Amino acid sequence: MGLGEAIAAPMIVFLIFVAPLWVIMHYRAKNRSAGSLATEESATIEQLVRLAEKMDPRLAALEKILEADDPKWKDKTP
Repeated sequence: MGLGEAIAAPMIVFLIFVAPLWVIMHYRAKNRSAGSLATEESATIEQLVRLAEKMDPRLAALEKILEADDPKWKDKTP
C-alpha cells in the first residue's frame, strides 16, 4: 500500500461526505446572519413607511389639481 492509496481513501470520504455538508452549513449560517435587519435599519424602514403614508394624500390632492387643470395630463407622461 503506497502513500497515494493511503491518502486516496480519506480524501474520497472527505470530498463525498464532509465537504458538501461543510458548504451547506456555511451558507445556511451565512443566510441566517444576513437575513435579519439591524435595529437601526428597521427604524429607518419604519420612518420611510410613515413618510410614504403621509405623502399619499398629498399626491392624491396634486392629481386632483392636475386633472382639473388638464384632463389629459396622464396621457402626456412618458
